Amino acid sequence: MKTAALIVAAGRGSRAGGGLPKQWRALAGRRVADWTLRAFADHPGIDIVMLVIHPDDHAFLGDWSDHPKLRIAHGGATRDASVLNGLEALEGDGVGKVLVHDVARLCVGPALIEAVLAALDTHCGAAPGLAVVDALWRGEDGIVQGVQDREGLYRAQTPQGFDFATLLAAHRAHPGGAADDVEVARAAGVEVAIVPGEESNLKITRPEDFARAERILGGQMDIRLGNGYDVHRFGDGDYVILCGVQVPHDRGLQGHSDADVGMHAVTDAIYGALAEGDIGRHFPPSDPQWKGAASEIFLKHAVDLAASKGFKIGNVDCTLVCEYPKVGPHAAAMQAEMARIMGLDPDRVSVKATTSERLGFTGRGEGIAALATATLVKP
Repeated sequence: MKTAALIVAAGRGSRAGGGLPKQWRALAGRRVADWTLRAFADHPGIDIVMLVIHPDDHAFLGDWSDHPKLRIAHGGATRDASVLNGLEALEGDGVGKVLVHDVARLCVGPALIEAVLAALDTHCGAAPGLAVVDALWRGEDGIVQGVQDREGLYRAQTPQGFDFATLLAAHRAHPGGAADDVEVARAAGVEVAIVPGEESNLKITRPEDFARAERILGGQMDIRLGNGYDVHRFGDGDYVILCGVQVPHDRGLQGHSDADVGMHAVTDAIYGALAEGDIGRHFPPSDPQWKGAASEIFLKHAVDLAASKGFKIGNVDCTLVCEYPKVGPHAAAMQAEMARIMGLDPDRVSVKATTSERLGFTGRGEGIAALATATLVKP
């Protein structure tokens, strides 16, 4: 039997402000719905993701339209009507377990999804909840009118999981107006187990919730640092290529490719951040097709590889170590060329130079060294 996640995303979210329905607003580099859909689509225990949307929202789907796990249903006038529409759209797909989740709970983690699924092995229903720890008041017109015992009270969360056939029958029998699926299930006599919830699993309801969610998601960012180092000796020639710029000099740099020592160091820094080795792994010097090749080919490959793994380049910093030629007059052009190749703003690319105080092979004018650092970020 298959396991489905039913994402309720047909509401208008007016309390959250911002004009657009909250599920389609941007947050921490993605839209709210993108974060939620990704959490379930990437989970190995989920076979189908049923997204229940407003009929007017198809244009917001974008690349999700082609996702192999995604199914689409239209919402109803109320939340429970939308859930019923999604359940009926899943009928006949061989679903055994279903998780119902609010699209606005975008910070849901894989551990919580797994916990609810595991609870369904021994229960017909399971849902995450957080025990109420604060004192509770009853109020009217802004005035405390009394207190409420918090013993045994929980704050309900989603995903709420159920045996599929049981939940479908419960929704069909319910008169409507339920706050969540636990209420629908209990009205049908279904016992629902409580799974420990997560404080980070907040639901975006008010404008200030966007900032809270962004702080939570920011802590989940994958940030990588990579270092690169390269050296090329001087040989015959009347120019050198450094960071993509041809610089006049009384000697050239020797190498299998165009010997752009700066671009090689940056390329290796990106590969290093990805744990993908170095240029030699991807472009072996023993392969004659790379003899004299422009180093732009290598750098573009590293940038594209990072993008294919979901990373953006935050910044790169390259230091050229040599006595001659003087880099300063050409640094701005190098910065612009490196930025162009990597598709970055120039203020994210640093190119600078230093000498080795006439010490070592660079000090003796035997060659040029380069060191580079790259920062990669996956939202």
